[in-house]
Amino acid sequence: MSKTPFSLSRRQLLLAGAAVGGSYLLPGLHHAAWAAGSDAPEKTTVRVGFIPLTDCAPVVMASLKGFDKKYGITLQVSKEASWAAVRDKLTSGELDAAHVLYGMLYGLQLGVAGPQHDMANLMTLNNNGQAITLSNQLKAQNVTDAASLKKAIDAKAKGSYTFAHTFPTSTHAMWLYYWLANAGIDPFEDVRTVVVPPPQMVMNMKIGNMSGYCVGEPWNQRAISDNIGFTAVTSQQIWPDHPEKVLGTRAQWVTENPNTARALTAAVLEAARWIDASDDNRRETVKALAGRAWINTKVETLEGRMLGHYENGLGQTWQDAHAMRFFHDGSVNFPYLSDGMWFLTQMKRWGLVKTDPDYLAVTRQINRIDIYKQAASAVGNVTLPASEMRSSTFIDGKVWDGTDPAAYAASFAIKR
Repeated sequence: MSKTPFSLSRRQLLLAGAAVGGSYLLPGLHHAAWAAGSDAPEKTTVRVGFIPLTDCAPVVMASLKGFDKKYGITLQVSKEASWAAVRDKLTSGELDAAHVLYGMLYGLQLGVAGPQHDMANLMTLNNNGQAITLSNQLKAQNVTDAASLKKAIDAKAKGSYTFAHTFPTSTHAMWLYYWLANAGIDPFEDVRTVVVPPPQMVMNMKIGNMSGYCVGEPWNQRAISDNIGFTAVTSQQIWPDHPEKVLGTRAQWVTENPNTARALTAAVLEAARWIDASDDNRRETVKALAGRAWINTKVETLEGRMLGHYENGLGQTWQDAHAMRFFHDGSVNFPYLSDGMWFLTQMKRWGLVKTDPDYLAVTRQINRIDIYKQAASAVGNVTLPASEMRSSTFIDGKVWDGTDPAAYAASFAIKR
């Protein structure tokens, strides 16, 4: 692992800047990196959508802390009602970019999450921090984990239990399906699944519309606080340090606005680093996010899990070694090719695509490592990984490292 190098020396950059009227501004020398002359953003106002979830934090704090101004842009951050609304506004151009589900971008690229659009992933916004919540009605039946859930499901007619996730190709659908299938529960045959926007999960469970759901925070902790459910498993128990939300946009937007894409990525990357720099910064972030304009919830509902303090509603508390991360020396944010390919393997596994896509080619098209590296260079002191792939071990012991994705997709006992 090595620190991001500048391709030119400091002296060379200063000379080049002088030669073109000062258009090159060094990070650290000025608080306007990459924001002048020929490198100036094509758009100075950038509309970025978000869903009220803890992991929207880098986008929100990039605006609130002024990191956007440092890179010559102003973020107009727009609260959206559902992931479907984010999708529609993103693809229509009403939004320039968004805090978006990793799997949504890939679903749009393949035409299985709506009309086909070429998409771009500029960076990963966070790792970890989602969960599967089960209802207190199940707890009353001594269902507290996947094994006891399978026994309860087997004892009833197929489809008797309903589970919710956030979008058909969402990360939450994939975590839910993976966890159920690992317990021998077919998510398409044995249970019923429905799509519910994140802020509506708790109310729908409260009135009995579902037995469980997979969603981001604070809506799992909220179920515990409201005494209607408990955390059966966290997403980081399914895949430690998994990618979650990304900074997504249309490929055409990046083509038309490459400097703006770099500036946007740099601003959000710097915000992510700021959040992860200290618990005090995380607490400041929580206080901001709890406000009406953002998540609109109690500070205490957000703060515990933001700081890695977990309770599961079953009497267990712990400090999570893989709690939500936003930067982690840049390892969170790099758009690893293996991460994107994994979502494609699950789309194949669950029949969302009928034939194996060209896993590597599709991922190289979407994950804009080129833009990310430029942004990391602008921010400065962001470590780049030695490889565009990484290795991960899942809850079932399977290892995923991006090699032979077709065989990996076909290797699961439960699939469609």
